[in-house]
Amino acid sequence: MCSFEISTPPSTGSDRTGAGDGISRRPPGSVMHLERLGSFHPTRISFVRSLIRRMHREGWSIERDRFDLNADGYGTAVYRAATPFGTFSLVAFSRYLPPENRTDRVIAAEWDASFVLVEGRPDDATIARLEITVPLQEAGHYGAGEFVLSRANKSTRLFDYVVDCLARGKQPASGRLSEIGYLMRTTAVYGNGKFGLADRLKLHEGPVLNRPFQAEFLTVYMIRHFTLDLVDHIAAARSPASAVMLEPLLRRSLGIGNATGLGMAPFLVSHPALIHRWIWARETAIARVCAVTRASPACIERFRVLLDRARVHIDGWRTDDARFAARILVLRREFVDLDAWLDGAGKAVFETDRPWRALVEWSEKNASVEMQELLNSLLLEPYPDLVDELEETMGDPENSALSPNMTVASLKALIETDYGWALDIDFDEPDAQHLFWYVSEEKLEPRLGERYNEPGAEKEMRTGVARDVAALFNILRDAVAADPEESVAEFLLRQPGLRHIVRRVQTLRIYPYGEIRDNLLDRDCIAIDLLRCKLSFFGACKFDPKSDRWLRVTLFQGAPLAGELTREDADDWAFPAMPS
Repeated sequence: MCSFEISTPPSTGSDRTGAGDGISRRPPGSVMHLERLGSFHPTRISFVRSLIRRMHREGWSIERDRFDLNADGYGTAVYRAATPFGTFSLVAFSRYLPPENRTDRVIAAEWDASFVLVEGRPDDATIARLEITVPLQEAGHYGAGEFVLSRANKSTRLFDYVVDCLARGKQPASGRLSEIGYLMRTTAVYGNGKFGLADRLKLHEGPVLNRPFQAEFLTVYMIRHFTLDLVDHIAAARSPASAVMLEPLLRRSLGIGNATGLGMAPFLVSHPALIHRWIWARETAIARVCAVTRASPACIERFRVLLDRARVHIDGWRTDDARFAARILVLRREFVDLDAWLDGAGKAVFETDRPWRALVEWSEKNASVEMQELLNSLLLEPYPDLVDELEETMGDPENSALSPNMTVASLKALIETDYGWALDIDFDEPDAQHLFWYVSEEKLEPRLGERYNEPGAEKEMRTGVARDVAALFNILRDAVAADPEESVAEFLLRQPGLRHIVRRVQTLRIYPYGEIRDNLLDRDCIAIDLLRCKLSFFGACKFDPKSDRWLRVTLFQGAPLAGELTREDADDWAFPAMPS
């Protein structure tokens, strides 16, 4: 454990804004832009890291209760997660998927495998019922005892390659594994009451899965074990005399893939209080480490080890997307620049006051936003005592309410203070409203349309916050000119259609990191920046865009396996690299 001195006492995270706690965070105006949000990397307090730490701390165990699969790997399996406070089971159904029906798109109706996380240990009658309904996914019926619904497809080339190697008695080449990093990828992980599943309040009021997305990521973690057992099983069935099991280092280096589209993006707009909590916690963690007055030799050594690991991790990051591939090339060059600086002019940085602040300032002047945010993630790793408690602050009841007694003059002033960025946008320009977000009738998932080229703009979602604020402001100017003391209640009696945006502006007074300070309707808006921001808090890595509207990522790569959760180094898997 690193020792440290900090110039101000750590914040307890008890207030929503952090104001007055002596911690100097980056202002929202610097952080809450798509370019930076779309450059975030996972941190110590990303949700998968928090889950693994809790499993380690509380002594959770993962056991396989049932594995009724035929020689081709088709059948039913049940995995049980035993915690000090209750038991949860993952029920998995593996089926043959015709090649012509294989797709990661949400409109798919068949998958290689489907899963459900249930409370307790399901009996035979429950499994028989789930066997009928779970492969139907959205078309099925679920109850309060089922928490999470998911499905996954094999990464067929890698999956078949690994099975073939194991069946011939050989381990797969790590270089081949690193090209993809997973054997299966989920195409949906549903929870929070969707399709009749248990409502999120049931989880949040319980003692186990009561933090954001813990139920979903426990599901994904157990799916990972199913996929690893699946390749061993098929290889052994194919060639009993020669087959070997995938060795532990290679098993650990494989995560679970995820294919994610636009369905995730509007979450960052529709849950501003929650997003504030996530960003606030991350910015507080960075600010605390930057306030450390002296870095101990142990912390410096830990940082340098992780820096080398991150370099290897980035070398293994592959994508066919030209925009992201260019960013990765820049990152690789910047590692060379950083090494040269640390060995030259910056060699004494760790002997100065607030060395991590100095490192951050160097990156802000000399490195890309991508590298800046990677370093922000890295510098948190040596300081669990400063950072890890912040994982407790990342939920929010998300209560919003109007302040009816506020005057229209005060509301106008509030917009001028908090939304000046929105007032600077010229919405008379067609490009400023080129895009519109709507919900697909077929799959009830968000989609993105082009206003001047496609029908349906009359059904758009409320993602144009900047436009709505600008429209409200223009109407408020006339209202203030007529009667500055008019109450918001009286104003909304005349303008009921503005109720939603007035409520948002008033609510976010105490959630300064809750608003993305860009126009999400602009022609140049890149939707996957929204996806990457959210996925970084999940703990995803190896972002691989397939277009501006969907991408693939990897989860739990490098995470300890179920039998390794008791190890002292169970939390040491940031920026994982494939073993040689």
